[in-house]
Amino acid sequence: MTGALSQRVEQGLGRDVRPEVAAFAQMLGEEAGALGVLFYGSNLRTGSLDGVLDFYVLLPGQQAEKVWPRVSYREWDHAGETLRAKIATMSLAQFASAASGRSRDTTIWARFVQPSALAWVNGDASRQAIRAAVEDAAGTAARLAAALGPAQGTAQDYWRALFRATYRAEFRIEKAGREDSILAVNQDHFDGLLPLSWQAQGMAFAQKGEILVPEITAAERARVLRWWEKRARIGKPLNLLRLAKATTTFDGAADYAAWKLHRHTGITLEVTPFREKHPLLAAPGALVELWRKRRAQR
Repeated sequence: MTGALSQRVEQGLGRDVRPEVAAFAQMLGEEAGALGVLFYGSNLRTGSLDGVLDFYVLLPGQQAEKVWPRVSYREWDHAGETLRAKIATMSLAQFASAASGRSRDTTIWARFVQPSALAWVNGDASRQAIRAAVEDAAGTAARLAAALGPAQGTAQDYWRALFRATYRAEFRIEKAGREDSILAVNQDHFDGLLPLSWQAQGMAFAQKGEILVPEITAAERARVLRWWEKRARIGKPLNLLRLAKATTTFDGAADYAAWKLHRHTGITLEVTPFREKHPLLAAPGALVELWRKRRAQR
């Protein structure tokens, strides 16, 4: 990786976060014995504590679970305010493998080429390892963007091509133009990132004002597209597998569902010990209670 990209990523990961976010990340990291905790999502951009904070907790050692990450929901009362978080947990080794494109995953490098902050870290060695993984995510994304994008165009043309492809490969519903909104709200983050990432990948390119012309051969483009097609084919099945796993391993699922319900409808459902321990088995009874309370609202 080039020094310029390293500095760029280091600066991004070192961005300021709210003290409440840093405290939450520290609590999660120390509790899990983690190497670091990444903070990302819309709350990073806005600085708001409203809604759900998004964290990735990165653990030492090898990945214990074949289907990753492990997802959980947590509420934490801090300084008189209830903070809520959705937490993805996986090993740093697996995170780095996915970010570099060595795994079949389609989500990690596409997610972490976007803004994130290292909200808590356990030492300088962990900081360097996490930074290297996020650099790899930028490089993986940029290489695919060059193969998917036009022969020449603006940086946004290449990023659009990348995000459209990754959205199609995932089991998720995004509004048309979602890629444009990502680029618009994160303009400072993406400004100049693509050429730096190409340089880090050893990819030559020409630049004429805002127009970029990557020097990618037909053979290299075909190789990268074959790499992508293998991953795109299993993107939706892999996402479904992760969703299926989450229905049985999502710690705090009942609390999360109850909070979402109250936020959107104003209806409060009690999270009983049974509902907390067996959210799927408790779902029919919860739905009946919800139906009754919705009728009472009318």
